Amino acid sequence: MQTPGEFVREQVTSVRETVDRVAGTVADSVAEAPGVSSVSTSVGDFIREQRSAARVSLRELARTAGVSNPYLSQVERGLRKPSAEILASIARGLKISAETLYEQAGILDRRAGNPDTVAAIRNDEALSERHKAVLLELYETYVREHRVTTPAAG
Repeated sequence: MQTPGEFVREQVTSVRETVDRVAGTVADSVAEAPGVSSVSTSVGDFIREQRSAARVSLRELARTAGVSNPYLSQVERGLRKPSAEILASIARGLKISAETLYEQAGILDRRAGNPDTVAAIRNDEALSERHKAVLLELYETYVREHRVTTPAAG
């Protein structure tokens, strides 16, 4: 007859094996799904590039973003797809707009207008995140209005 401790250990082991098997199956199917890993990888690559450009270590960014080192490493390698909340925390740690990361992750559509203008606004260190957001909104409004008032070339 099993002791209660042995029974619990056996059940825990069984559950762990099942979870590991299912997690492996899910990971395999996600890796095969079109577009899923490419989005995760591109946002991870973008985060790594921004972190390198800012000369911030993985450990430092993880600390300022409030996530673990292993989790951030998995995000950078495209093994995890971070939530919008985590992306916002990472953006704060990198001192870039959350919108930029949302676009990279496919959460937000890219802004209308000239990408160089949008990038210049986003990269201007003299502007706060709020000012950048307001300027981008105004710029996008002007671009849309210009499209409506200017007849299409043809």
